[in-house]
Amino acid sequence: MILRDPFNRPVSNLRVSLTQKCNLSCIYCHKEGERSPKDQLSGEEIAEILRVAAKFEIRSVKFTGGEPLLRPDLLDIIRSVPDGMESSITTNGTLLAALASPLKDAGLRRVNVSLDSLNPETYKKISGIDRLSDVLDGITAAVDAGLTPVKLNMVILKGVNDTEIDDFLAYVRGNRNLVLQLIELMHFNDCNYHGDLQGLEDALASRSKQIITRRMHHRKKYCLDGAEVEVVRPLHNTEFCAFCNRLRVTSDGKLKPCLLRTDNHIDIRAKKGPELEELFRRAVALREPFYQ
Repeated sequence: MILRDPFNRPVSNLRVSLTQKCNLSCIYCHKEGERSPKDQLSGEEIAEILRVAAKFEIRSVKFTGGEPLLRPDLLDIIRSVPDGMESSITTNGTLLAALASPLKDAGLRRVNVSLDSLNPETYKKISGIDRLSDVLDGITAAVDAGLTPVKLNMVILKGVNDTEIDDFLAYVRGNRNLVLQLIELMHFNDCNYHGDLQGLEDALASRSKQIITRRMHHRKKYCLDGAEVEVVRPLHNTEFCAFCNRLRVTSDGKLKPCLLRTDNHIDIRAKKGPELEELFRRAVALREPFYQ
């Protein structure tokens, strides 16, 4: 039975944070909305959460962090994904080159790679570490392994990387295995580099030969001379909330109905079977659009 919240929004996607550990120190990181996490979920606990999610016809799971590739049991976690549930992962890409093929063999469908600059100095300014070449190698390995389409997540930072959009378009142009996602900076810390994504989206629309409206979040995909671009604007966006289909799991074992709220979490640590199923129902009942 598909779970629907009080606003009749079906929950078909699960987003599971595997760890808050990370090998980068990005200036904008929102840590999936987590605050002061405790011990992370075990692989066995994650497998039980996925089993219950599949019972409620949740058809896709995205693993996040922190940096999920730091989990030593990551391949086992991927193998525990139930049949019929598509799995993907969001990674900073620094460790991806060596793991792309094993992840594919374990059953992972595709990856999103966080990449905010193609300039080594700017990349280091944003991430705190000079690992750009490792990320680019990871993207190549992911494409070669068939973890496609590889979506490149570029958080737009005014005055830092917003002049690089054409460079990113050139990077993905002509490669159907790469999709560029331009992401609005969220208000989770003191990173004050917010830009005008509406103006950016209008400019993309004027240059596009084709515009496709995606079912999820009703966001648009712009096709510009062989480059595919999506714009992700969660702030003050009623459409983004109205079409949200996600339920999140924090790394320390809480169901999180909304990324932007921390006051309605449901603790599911060590829960299983019918008790865990009831907690899923309770969390979905608490879901409501942040922007209405």
